[in-house]
Amino acid sequence: MRLSFFKNTFFLWVLVCFSCGSQNKETNAVASEEIVAHDTLKTKDTAQKGIITGANQISKYYALLENKKIGIVANQTSIIIDTLHAPNKNSNYPTGGYKLKHKHLVDVLLGFQFSIKKVFAPEHGFRGTADAGELVKDGIDTKTGLPIISLYGKNKKPSPQQLEGIDIMVFDIQDVGARFYTYISTLHYVMEACAEAGIPLIIMDRPNPNGSYIDGPVLEPEHKSFVGMHPVPVVHGMTIGEYAQMINGEGWLANKVNCDITVIKMQNYSHGSDYSLPVKPSPNLPNDLAINLYPSLCFFEGTIVSAGRGTDMQFQVFGAPTLPAEYFPFTFTPQSNEGAKYPKFKGEQCNGLDLRGAKKPGKINLEWLIEAYVGYGKKPAFFNDFFTKLAGTKKLREQIEQGYTYREIRATWLRDLEKYDAMREKYLLYPKN
Repeated sequence: MRLSFFKNTFFLWVLVCFSCGSQNKETNAVASEEIVAHDTLKTKDTAQKGIITGANQISKYYALLENKKIGIVANQTSIIIDTLHAPNKNSNYPTGGYKLKHKHLVDVLLGFQFSIKKVFAPEHGFRGTADAGELVKDGIDTKTGLPIISLYGKNKKPSPQQLEGIDIMVFDIQDVGARFYTYISTLHYVMEACAEAGIPLIIMDRPNPNGSYIDGPVLEPEHKSFVGMHPVPVVHGMTIGEYAQMINGEGWLANKVNCDITVIKMQNYSHGSDYSLPVKPSPNLPNDLAINLYPSLCFFEGTIVSAGRGTDMQFQVFGAPTLPAEYFPFTFTPQSNEGAKYPKFKGEQCNGLDLRGAKKPGKINLEWLIEAYVGYGKKPAFFNDFFTKLAGTKKLREQIEQGYTYREIRATWLRDLEKYDAMREKYLLYPKN
């Protein structure tokens, strides 16, 4: 079907009103079929439970974008599912053999002749290939010719000048449900900029692959940073749309401004849903297990230990040359690769543990961190300053250094987690289970 049939906005009006003039009936039938094909997509993949993301429900936001000059915050995860490939018995594809075909949201919107003026790119860039922490520069997308404005580095918040000429903003980025994953910080700054400029924001909701639980220490205000901006636990248990509602509702934007948001909700989703991401959310989260272990293993980024960057086992292994081989028998040698040009211990053999056989956790696992600390000799040099930013508190490092067990540490989180869960309840859009 050719999306160019949507050039005539009269056709959309006809579609929405379920009536049309006789000379346009054939074209409107095509338009209706194009939208309905996405809105009613039912995956045969049992792992996805028939979940339909916000972006896939075109009819719910088509009229909101019509005749508007659009800015869009997007990356490689901003996709619309199109069709399914037939199952392959020999496939090791995580969704059980059915491979989802997809198109980028920007390409689909351009095909509908919407007026996209600018793309705003988060950490890792618009196409999602930059290293963690790497400076992402402004530029031009070679495929579409659209200007790309980086929201990572010195310019984390869209400026008034960058928002000039934009009538409406769209935010569509896949999150993984961890406080230190920076896309929710980008969401905060985009909401703040839109609120100050009086620009409405549409948020395309997507599943949280770690959305079935909450865990970890709640961030203390004095440790606020781009890897933790809000008083939430490490695993926050919210979708990006729910999180946006909480940012508004709790008055976390500067001067307590309120952003005019519209969340395009998912269908058939609950926080207990299993969901295999069709596109990796960043270069160093290559599969479901890495995403599920990320809230536990990311703490190693604030230590002497490698979490597997520079291998094809990122966030599924950990190790360091100085860990004793008798207790950490698995070895790996980091090398430069996509998303890790300069990995920790590049070219050095690391002794560690292989977690690729681990089950999906229902809570943060601190035992691996404690084991590594003990194996390193309980030396202060095990930690670096980044650890406190990741933890959102100084207490976690102090507790580990003082010999607290994992259970003793987690017990100190419970009261704050209960308070957070009560706050979170007000903003949930989907069932917990």
